[in-house]
Amino acid sequence: MTRPLTPDNQTLSRPWTWQDGLIILALIALIFWIVNTAAQFTGEYDPTITIELSPAVLPSYTAQTLLRMLIAYIISLVFSILYSYIAYYNRTAEKVLLPLLDILQSIPVLSFLPGVVLALIALFPGSRIGVELAAIILIFTGMAWNMTFSFYQSLIGVPQELREVAKIYRLGWWQQVWTLDLPAAAIGLIWNSVMSVAGGWFFLMAIESFTLGEKTFTLPGLGSYLAEAANQQSYAALAYGLAVLIGVIIVIDILVWRPLIAWGEKFKVEMVEAENVPKSFVLDFLRRSPTLRAFHQNIFAPLWERLDEQLRPKQPRQFPVPQSRQGNWPITPIILLILAVFVVWGAIAFLRQMFGVSWQDWQQIGLGAVLTTVRVTVALILSLVWTVPVGVAIGRNPRAAQVLQPLVQIAASVPATALFPVLLLTLANVGGGLEIGSVALMMLGTMWYILFNVIAGAQAIPTELFEAAVVYQLPWWQRWRILILPGIFPYLITGIITAVGGAWNSSIVSEYVEFQNQTEQTLGLGAIISEASVRGDFPLLMAATAVMSLLVVLTNRLVWRPLYRLAETKYQLL
Repeated sequence: MTRPLTPDNQTLSRPWTWQDGLIILALIALIFWIVNTAAQFTGEYDPTITIELSPAVLPSYTAQTLLRMLIAYIISLVFSILYSYIAYYNRTAEKVLLPLLDILQSIPVLSFLPGVVLALIALFPGSRIGVELAAIILIFTGMAWNMTFSFYQSLIGVPQELREVAKIYRLGWWQQVWTLDLPAAAIGLIWNSVMSVAGGWFFLMAIESFTLGEKTFTLPGLGSYLAEAANQQSYAALAYGLAVLIGVIIVIDILVWRPLIAWGEKFKVEMVEAENVPKSFVLDFLRRSPTLRAFHQNIFAPLWERLDEQLRPKQPRQFPVPQSRQGNWPITPIILLILAVFVVWGAIAFLRQMFGVSWQDWQQIGLGAVLTTVRVTVALILSLVWTVPVGVAIGRNPRAAQVLQPLVQIAASVPATALFPVLLLTLANVGGGLEIGSVALMMLGTMWYILFNVIAGAQAIPTELFEAAVVYQLPWWQRWRILILPGIFPYLITGIITAVGGAWNSSIVSEYVEFQNQTEQTLGLGAIISEASVRGDFPLLMAATAVMSLLVVLTNRLVWRPLYRLAETKYQLL
């Protein structure tokens, strides 16, 4: 007896096409690339390694850098989701985890270097894997924080009515995660993933090639290639490296980010379908593939249904709503005791190190804190002036986004230190030097966090609200005051919080620059941290890092966190 041809059967009965073969070959090539590149991570580490500047080494160097970025991103994504869930659904944990997140995102990459690198090298003596893990963890520290803030903001921004519906229908925790929380966070998480990867590229030169005391640690990669080209003033090699970097960014945008952004449109909360939506020929190609449909229907869907069945509660139970976020995942006394032991041990170790900091160093730290705070404030204001209107324009106009999105990613991803020669030579001619240049370089590590979050916020505003504004013939300034600014407000606060942390982090590469075999620096906390890291002065490094973290935490507690609560209580679209 033959089965009637249903739409699904028709899909499965279609003959294979060259597109299906291309997908299979691409998967095989991806697996081979990951395995082949990962094999290089486990060899012996050669501290005398030299970075070649021949264009022939760029494919190998780029592959190693991409694998580090991929591993760091996966770790960041898992960390962001788990961290945000624990902080959201447990009031006790929230009081500990959110301040801790403020501290972690404010600690510069160079401040993580001594402990992370030395610990992993000691754990894997003589092996390259220790240095590789250190590089991956340091890339993770540049990726994770804005994704975590974005996911947490999405959780607190879910309308109370939807929480109540979930409670009425007695959804289990897995059902609420899959049907409510992740869809609500999808758009913001996708755009912050773009920003996180761009942030990883931004600090790549400092991560793959760095000096700690008298030792220099270098890993083959695109970042170390650019750093070596800048050190040797080989502008041809610098051009090769930047060309490869830009090419990689464009390819990732076409193959990964555009399909994800187009796919994320399905999670918008709107009553009518928008006329202009982001499109991706790669996503359309994958959706039309009979092979992928067959894989989904015969393998993935049954496995997913079985997993869903296992995770559903046997007895229907209520899932906590925001008013009752108070300890469904209890922090046991044992965990509190472990945290207390770590805090006390860390405080004692910190105080011991502080005895090695002279009064003169403390005065320099105080003055540097004031100057860097001024630079951070100026960079933030200048960033807001252009990122808000441009971000709204990109988020609301998919055609403009098709052109501007890759350009923004390229600009956000180019490592700041690769731009130092051009920028400093320009400033030397017009005057101002590093005092002005540090603000410009700091903006490179600040404005993109705001821009990408504003794009996500503008894209998340329901289309029918804009159509209502057209029907009521609201002038442009009323649209901004009544619709656009309230709609993007939660995303804007998230962008500002991560931007401030990014600005402080960028101070380490904008206030202390090695250029033409000379060191250019201007007084500030970033310069103090960079110089202390190069000299191996750990007490001074810890003191300056502690002051920087304290400033960021106080700003977040006194300014940005109250605005976060305002976004949660007042500026919700539903």
